Amino acid sequence: MLLIDQAPRYLFFTGKGGVGKTTMSCIVATALARNGKKVLLISTDPASNLDEVLETPLSGSPAPVKNNPGLLAMNIDPEEAATAYRERMVGPYRGVLPDEAVQNIEEQLSGACTIEIAAFNEFSQVIGHPETVAEYDHIVLDTAPTGHTLRLLSLPAAWNDFVLENKSGSSCLGPLAGLKEQRLIYEGAVASLTDPELTLLVLVSRPEAITLDEAERAAAELFELGMKNQHLVINGQFKATSDDPVARALQDKGEQALASLPPNLAKLPRSVMEFRPHGLVGLAAIDHALEEQPEAVDTGQVNELAAGLQRLAPRLTPWPALLERLAAPGRGLIMTMGKGGVGKTATAAAIAAELARRGHQVCLSTTDPAAHVDQMLPDPPANLTISRIDPKEETRTYTAQVLANKEQELSADDLELLKEELRSPCIEEIAVFQAFAREVAGAREQFLVLDTAPTGHTLLLLDATESYHREVARNAAGVGEAVQELLPRLRDPLYTRVLLVTLPEATPVHEAASLQEDLRRAAIEPYGWAVNQCFALSGTRDPLLAARGVKELDFIEEVLQLNSGPVAASPWLAKEIKGREQLYQLLSPWAPEDT
Repeated sequence: MLLIDQAPRYLFFTGKGGVGKTTMSCIVATALARNGKKVLLISTDPASNLDEVLETPLSGSPAPVKNNPGLLAMNIDPEEAATAYRERMVGPYRGVLPDEAVQNIEEQLSGACTIEIAAFNEFSQVIGHPETVAEYDHIVLDTAPTGHTLRLLSLPAAWNDFVLENKSGSSCLGPLAGLKEQRLIYEGAVASLTDPELTLLVLVSRPEAITLDEAERAAAELFELGMKNQHLVINGQFKATSDDPVARALQDKGEQALASLPPNLAKLPRSVMEFRPHGLVGLAAIDHALEEQPEAVDTGQVNELAAGLQRLAPRLTPWPALLERLAAPGRGLIMTMGKGGVGKTATAAAIAAELARRGHQVCLSTTDPAAHVDQMLPDPPANLTISRIDPKEETRTYTAQVLANKEQELSADDLELLKEELRSPCIEEIAVFQAFAREVAGAREQFLVLDTAPTGHTLLLLDATESYHREVARNAAGVGEAVQELLPRLRDPLYTRVLLVTLPEATPVHEAASLQEDLRRAAIEPYGWAVNQCFALSGTRDPLLAARGVKELDFIEEVLQLNSGPVAASPWLAKEIKGREQLYQLLSPWAPEDT
């Protein structure tokens, strides 16, 4: 494998959730160790299954991986790291500030940006002290820092009391202000990351257009920040071994995606991992992958899948039954939420089209900048309207307002840090808040189907007494009824129903479960779940895909355990969803005998 033959000292794996970063990092780390190198593998992924892949109990300290001399691994839990940071920041204020103020600070430090910086801090303790890693030939990191984290760590103002002085209103960058003593360590870690002789950025993607587009965006942003030594890994390239139409369609879809690689990715050196129906969990699976041995499957997998579906089907809610329940009130808000690439937009568009087909007045709206609702539904019925909240435009307006209020008060360094803070994902969610509130108010008279919405963290941040008035009242012409009533409406199960959307795979399911907990912190109980792109429901009789379907049943079972509400599932579809007929197909009734 080219990636292994030319590996520098540091290898950083990045990519969308569920593309196989952990398994690819394990394969590369194992191969390097078997080539006689001493290797340290570190995961900072909150949904990591590194222990399971390596069959080794791991903690926050390096531990030898069994049956692999020279390979050590550690699992940094970013949630635990962030909890420790929050307490370090908030502890001195308990009993000094009012409880509401302390709760507000805690919520400010509960966002994704804080968690990522806390994880980076833990990682930096390893590579920021050269003497601690001198014994290793290679350091492999599963989940690289984003461009946002690297940019803000490079800003001088990040190391003053910017956050504690509260110059911007609210912040998700809290740990920086409490970690000034770590500055030299951070600077050393960033310097190592951006040295092309030392570091390789490994972009992991599936052979799918959506994940390849995401990989190109990450590649371009990190290249601009100095991570110019890059390598592309295509994980899961499928080659049909039968005449099964589903198998042929999957091969064609992957080949088309790779033939249309985004320009920046097409220039990169590339490694390919073939499709493995059982995934890459366990040392034996890693051995087979390194030896490029195909997984052993037989026609018995088809029968096993059919039997599993017979057992599971009675516990799933057929889409027609779920739609009947969603349509019953005659109006209200339906939100599809989940991580990128799981099919939120398609699910929202399909629900909206079906409600309109039943004669209801429907508005379909999105806050997702990558959603192509107009192309997905180019032929909407007369009683369905499509609207869009443009996050970029909302953020530009919000940013201009904040900078206009603050630029005379701040030094040049502090102004640059404020600008970086205003680029964070949390700030973008806050920026679309008022438009989102206006859209939600419209569900009093019709159905509003909303693709993507602010997370529970953002809603709590806005609901906290001090933060609420700073972020809404200060930057708006006034607090209207729509803003005041937003959270009560979202918390009202008669007004709002949230569907969590996922794929039948480990990382998307675990990320959606985390989102569910996030919403519950904001007192919003998800109504149900939708599991998309299931090979188990595709009707395939290909042994490889049937084996994947059997594996998917375990994740569907996990979803059923996570949620007491309805769980609906949709089959894998070969064609890009476009038009009402394909959207109806997404929500078509399904029964075990269909396979």
